[in-house]
Amino acid sequence: MKKLFLLPLAAAAFTMTACSEKAQNETGEAADAVASDVNATMGEAVDDVQSAGERAFSDAENVTDRIGAGVENSADRAGAAIDRGAARADAATDNAQREAGQELEQAGRNLQR
Repeated sequence: MKKLFLLPLAAAAFTMTACSEKAQNETGEAADAVASDVNATMGEAVDDVQSAGERAFSDAENVTDRIGAGVENSADRAGAAIDRGAARADAATDNAQREAGQELEQAGRNLQR
């Protein structure tokens, strides 16, 4: 049983020692090429993630700016509406006072008769 187990190990060892130096160099070069490709791919992935993060941050800033502008415009319109309402109330008060004064004058004339 032990002999059957040792036979594949001996064959593997023979195969490993039988590899030529050229094959070992080619294997090393292929490993270097794969490592270089992996490094380049990782670098591109990092760049892509950074770009996506920058775009998302920029989009969020733009949305915030638009919201701020909308709030400012709404506040301006509300202020203008309040000013118009105050002017109308002031005009109505003036008219009411004038009419009250006229009524008082009329009542005074009526009393004099």
